[in-house]
Amino acid sequence: MTEGGEAGGWSAWPAPAKLNLFLHIVGRRADGYHLLQTVFQLLDRGDTVRVRPRDDGAIRRLSGAPGVADEDDLGVRAARLLQESTGSTAGADIAIDKRIPLGGGLGGGSSDAASVLVALNAVWGCGLDEDALAALGLRLGADVPVFVRGRSAFAEGVGERLDPLDLPERVFVVVDPGVAVPTADLFRAPELTRGAPPLTIQGFVSGAPTGNVFEPVARARYPAVAMALDWLSGFGEARLSGSGGAVFAAVDAPSAQAIADRAPEGMRAWVARGVNRSPLHAALAAWHDTDGAARIPSPPA
Repeated sequence: MTEGGEAGGWSAWPAPAKLNLFLHIVGRRADGYHLLQTVFQLLDRGDTVRVRPRDDGAIRRLSGAPGVADEDDLGVRAARLLQESTGSTAGADIAIDKRIPLGGGLGGGSSDAASVLVALNAVWGCGLDEDALAALGLRLGADVPVFVRGRSAFAEGVGERLDPLDLPERVFVVVDPGVAVPTADLFRAPELTRGAPPLTIQGFVSGAPTGNVFEPVARARYPAVAMALDWLSGFGEARLSGSGGAVFAAVDAPSAQAIADRAPEGMRAWVARGVNRSPLHAALAAWHDTDGAARIPSPPA
């Protein structure tokens, strides 16, 4: 055993953000969960998850989302769930470089959890296939499976029924208005529109009208979200992502950074490109190609 239980070096794994190109509620299950339809567009930007194996079985979080306790961190919960499900006696140090804003509807916590599952399955040598990892991910949250599977997709159910889609890899300006929007509050909103007519994949591809059911609720309750939507609408069709506060618009690539640089005071904007295959899967392929030899020297400060 090395000092402190460390059993190897650090490895880095992407945890990409996502956009919901539309989001409809089409019904409710008997247990009260809402039935959704959405399209997940993966992005080429997001968090970075770093893991280092330990041989003492401990799961330690060295950095992560500010204000989130270790026991509530989805990355930590993912590591412990993988341990329990496989009987692994290995442990890990986990450090997460957070770039995806909390409460932004961009899937940060879910993506971190998926990257931990994929990374530790490889690093620990658990041998679970993608289906098994996605099933574990669903126990952590409805958005985790799409990040495990690593494909932009049409999603139904609570978000777990996925049909991969090849989407135009457009350039987006994404704006964080500086407010965290609690998902549970939006789902409980009495003014939320429920029971939209179901949409087919062909309907989406053919350009059927879509929207985000949470957008009018977030706009009315969070002035900063309304301001971000109004400002970004001057450059393209601005929409809310998921049930969070971040908004986005597809723009011409040459003008994207100039638009982001003009974000109103108090807001943060950045440019991201949509991708059909997750950079997490490229990292996994590189890991296997090098037999796990690719390391980084230390976690972030």
